[in-house]
Amino acid sequence: MTFDRITTNPSVMNGQPCVRGMRLTVRRVVELAALYPNREELRKEYPELEDEDIRQALLFAASSLDDRIIDLPSNHETAA
Repeated sequence: MTFDRITTNPSVMNGQPCVRGMRLTVRRVVELAALYPNREELRKEYPELEDEDIRQALLFAASSLDDRIIDLPSNHETAA
């Protein structure tokens, strides 16, 4: 999988993965995708973001979770 729109530069956002060298981190783009389920609203607020930027940011974030196990609280209550 190629992430040609995800860049890192130690002098931009402390080296965090960003989109096309902009000051938009992958983390922020993933947050925006969740906050703006309507892509048209997202495009209006962030016109510099392209659909491929969002797609690659989501894929990059997902691929970084492949080998990690994150303990989450159970949704099931224990019987008293």
